[in-house]
Amino acid sequence: MKTAVELTQLFRNTGRKVTAQRLCVWRLLEGNTSHPSAEVLFEEARRELETISLRTVYQVLRELEELGECMSLDLGTGASRFDPNVDAAHHHLVCTACGKVRDLYADFPSVEAPKTGLDGFQVGSAEIVFRGTCAECKSSTGLNGSIRPKALVS
Repeated sequence: MKTAVELTQLFRNTGRKVTAQRLCVWRLLEGNTSHPSAEVLFEEARRELETISLRTVYQVLRELEELGECMSLDLGTGASRFDPNVDAAHHHLVCTACGKVRDLYADFPSVEAPKTGLDGFQVGSAEIVFRGTCAECKSSTGLNGSIRPKALVS
């Protein structure tokens, strides 16, 4: 993950202006392990920059993704989530009760696409998403940790 100084240089090297909006979104995303949605980042950014728009937050996130500084994740939680942890290969744990997302550092060397049926598709990477119940939800609802659809969780 780049520092603010390195990110400023990266913006300049790619012909982008260093704006308060870009730096604000980056500051909120930097080191954020909660995998926030754009909407969450927007609400936080408005505390610093009252005039920032949701569209601007999405645009900055898209630029950061293009620059390889964050990843957009569709984890089935209702909104794209953004992960600034691009330096270390990892997978994700998703709580089906509260939607919390955590990084999982594990190696699964035997997971690969089948040799047939790809119809010329070239696989570049794979991500594994484990769904279940986080410790907080498990303890507060008495769930046994088994995987349940969100609609069935009371």
